[in-house]
Amino acid sequence: FDVFERRRSIRGVLTYLVDHDIQLPDRVRSGPHKGEVRWNRPNHATLGDMLRHPAYAGAYVYGRRRMERRSQLPGKPHSGRRFIRAPEQWAVLRRDCWPAYIDWATYAGNQEQMAANRAKHDGIPRGGPALLGGLVRCGRCGRRMTLAYHDNGREARYQCCLEAVTFGGLRCQSLSAQPVDGRVAVLILAALAPSAVEVSLQLAEDVELERAERRRHWTQRLERAGYEAALARRRYEAVDPGMRLVARTLERDWEAALAAEQALQADHARELAHEPPRLRPAELDAIRRLTEDVPALWHAPTTTQHDRQAIARLMLEQVTVRVDGSSEHVEIACHWAGGTQTHHALVRPVRRFEQLRGSDQMLATIRDLRGQGCSAAAIAEQLNAAGWRPPKRASFNASMVQRLVFRHGLGGGRPIWSSNVAREPGSEWTLHEAADRLGVHRHTAYRWLQQGCLRGRVATRGKQRIWLVQMSGDELDQVRAAVLPSDHKNRT
Repeated sequence: FDVFERRRSIRGVLTYLVDHDIQLPDRVRSGPHKGEVRWNRPNHATLGDMLRHPAYAGAYVYGRRRMERRSQLPGKPHSGRRFIRAPEQWAVLRRDCWPAYIDWATYAGNQEQMAANRAKHDGIPRGGPALLGGLVRCGRCGRRMTLAYHDNGREARYQCCLEAVTFGGLRCQSLSAQPVDGRVAVLILAALAPSAVEVSLQLAEDVELERAERRRHWTQRLERAGYEAALARRRYEAVDPGMRLVARTLERDWEAALAAEQALQADHARELAHEPPRLRPAELDAIRRLTEDVPALWHAPTTTQHDRQAIARLMLEQVTVRVDGSSEHVEIACHWAGGTQTHHALVRPVRRFEQLRGSDQMLATIRDLRGQGCSAAAIAEQLNAAGWRPPKRASFNASMVQRLVFRHGLGGGRPIWSSNVAREPGSEWTLHEAADRLGVHRHTAYRWLQQGCLRGRVATRGKQRIWLVQMSGDELDQVRAAVLPSDHKNRT
């Protein structure tokens, strides 16, 4: 029961018993050795029955199982029994009938924990890199959000899709787990910082108590094996020498008991050899110093993701997440153990510019700045100064602004400076105008300009550099007739 309080699952208790070679006792129910104690390997079914049985809490119970006739199998009289988990449905329940290993409150808490460990509940960590799997709830409908992994397990997402799966409706909301986990991890570290030293000292004390308990268990096992060997010896020495058949049988029993005692002593020696040494005062001081830097312990390579998930479940009851539409703004409500609730705002990365809150206002700002003749770099600087942020980057740059201009047609299809730059009418063309005359894309016209098929110069308007094609209309028509077929042939 102490191990279950620490591991919080039947599987965890079973792993602990197997790792430390601890067996479970059982009474022989039939045969010549009926009533004797037999020590068996630990197994999941036995541990589950021990943790669920009310007798260990000092209670007498009748009617925990109900017989269902439809489930009975022919020739198997004990088949068809179904376990009733709710205590109020048992036929008889009398508490405090005899001395108990645990109190009733602990027993009830264990039943709640085992019920929560089932697959449809929050339970214990079940693997995977996500920190809050099973703890996240939808802020719109209140349902528990499921956890899905993509990109071969490298990307985790919290999603609420019960409405879509069950009724064919729309998916409620979905978001990447990484920003939510990162924000909640920072909150957990901030909550752990004040009591980190006390927790570390308590952990060191718990380790010593667990070590003492294991040694007491080994002492009892060795004492039991020694008693069995001494009992076999007394039986052999008390037999009449004339009864040779009985003497040979008792001698074999004595040899078997001695062999079992020697094997147990060898196992005990191996256990002591693998047992970690006691912590010295200098090591305890090192632990105190380490706990002053909780983030370093959290991100240390020796700290597994399973450890972080277990800590999150000890400190949090649930985390409610609500996404503002499809925008980058997320509201997080943390329900801490003990009843405290905190609310936090999160800005998540989104896939498209159109998902950003206020994207229409941002586009209007870009259009106004373009109308004033500002360059893409200058527009990016003003957007960053105003606090705007792109979907996946920390700040805007000139290339982002240019892509937005061409994607949303903020330049009207031509540069705003085409009518303002000083040039010779009829003999100088902007790249857009020359491309329209040639019937090609502006990128193709620029490539022809670089290859020497077109003549041009660079004009300046403020801080902007503008290419002007210095050719007449007839010359452009000749270039189109001469270059376009050969260029098409080369591409083919």
